[in-house]
Amino acid sequence: MHKEIENSTITLASKVTIIRILSVPLFILLLIYYFLSLRRGEPDETFRMYGLIIFLGVALTDALDGYLARSRNEITKLGCILDPLADKLLLLSALILLTRPNLPELQPQFPVAFTLLVLSRDVVIAVGAAIVHALHGRVEVSPRIMGKLSTAFQMIAIVWVLAPFPDTYFREIIWATGIFTFISGVQYLFDGFKQFDGI
Repeated sequence: MHKEIENSTITLASKVTIIRILSVPLFILLLIYYFLSLRRGEPDETFRMYGLIIFLGVALTDALDGYLARSRNEITKLGCILDPLADKLLLLSALILLTRPNLPELQPQFPVAFTLLVLSRDVVIAVGAAIVHALHGRVEVSPRIMGKLSTAFQMIAIVWVLAPFPDTYFREIIWATGIFTFISGVQYLFDGFKQFDGI
């Protein structure tokens, strides 16, 4: 078991995470330029492809910073905050940007209800964690298989849209992702309620 350490310097793992976070605005900018090209009726797929490459790069290096932190015994509080922040910034920005009912030229794209479900779950979890921390002084988050599945399927769905792959099976992926997201949200909610027992 690796012990969390306190550091006045930024570790290598945290530097990787910071690079991942700084890549998100570039990802957003590329998608915006792609949408503008769609509106002009001259879709520039280069923007879409570069956006896909950056998304995959940021998503895949998620394992890298975690490995560096564990292998170098450099698990810090900063890293524990930045790592999930990088994931959420990437996933939520992609989901919001790729939900464009006013831009029918973007195909496939996420249904509004699906994006609202994902956003609602994350907002509920964030607010719940803030309340537990305020009353309890700390928050204990246990990884859940449904949480990992929902994150994995969200990434698959985003890659599906960015690639873009055919609409075949896209509806099934959305349904599976929505179910995993909902169940994980309920599980995390119950985990939060359990922590009130010690208050």
